[in-house]
Amino acid sequence: MLKYLSPIVLLLISNIFMTFAWYGHLKHRSVPLLIVIIISWGIAFFEYCFQVPANRIGYSVYSAAQLKTIQEVITLTVFAAFSVLYLKEEFRWNYLIGFIFIVLAVFFIFKK
Repeated sequence: MLKYLSPIVLLLISNIFMTFAWYGHLKHRSVPLLIVIIISWGIAFFEYCFQVPANRIGYSVYSAAQLKTIQEVITLTVFAAFSVLYLKEEFRWNYLIGFIFIVLAVFFIFKK
């Protein structure tokens, strides 16, 4: 069971770092762009420290397409929470509909 869950947990941690690297600076628009890029690269290093092992471990139990699908679902889930909780943006109904379609994609990707 651990070999199935550990890639998911690692991808979750990776995506938290990734989301802050890519979007965290939007709350701090007065910081110069060069500084934001350098800080983002520093945060992205930690993202890769979790993402690469997640895919290496995960590939023993999931196909590459399944790993990518898992990652995309985690990415959108983390981003949705981030945008509401950190950026204070509204979660709209059309986002929910889009997520439902993504869940359908997951169904078809994992269907044998």
